[in-house]
Amino acid sequence: MAKDNRVALKVKSIGENVSLVRMMASGFLYPYDLTLDALDEIKIALSEAVSNCMIHGYGDREDEEVTVTMEVEERQLTIQVEDHGIGIADIAQAMEPAYSTREEHMGLGFVFMQTFMDHIEVFSTPGEGTTVIMQKLLPATEQQIDEVG
Repeated sequence: MAKDNRVALKVKSIGENVSLVRMMASGFLYPYDLTLDALDEIKIALSEAVSNCMIHGYGDREDEEVTVTMEVEERQLTIQVEDHGIGIADIAQAMEPAYSTREEHMGLGFVFMQTFMDHIEVFSTPGEGTTVIMQKLLPATEQQIDEVG
C-alpha cells in the first residue's frame, strides 16, 4: 500500500517549467496506482493552475516563482499552487467559464480544475498573490480493496 507523502517544488515562472511540474506529479503519484486517465486529469488541473500563475499572476514575467505542494494523506490528494503576483480582484468572476483577462486565452483554466478535481478553493489578495488549493480522493488500489474485503 502506498504511504502518505508530501513534496514541494518552487519553479521559476517560465513556460518550460509547466512540463517539469507535470513530470513531478507523475513521479509523485506513481505509487498510488492511478489509471492513465485519472493521472492525466490531475496533471491538466495542475498545469492550468501553474500556467495561471505565470500568465495572469505574473503577466509572463519570468523572474518570479511559483510554489507547488502536493500531499497525499489517507488517499486524499491535496495540491496547492501559489504565486505572489497581482492577485485576483473578483474570484467569482475569474472562475466563470470563458472569462479571461487576456483576449487570446479561452478562460477555461478554472473550469478544467473544477471538472477534474473533487474540490477547489481560491484565495487571493490583490497586490499580494493567489493560492489555489485542489483536492481529489484517490481510488483504492486492488491491494487496499483486498485488505478491507
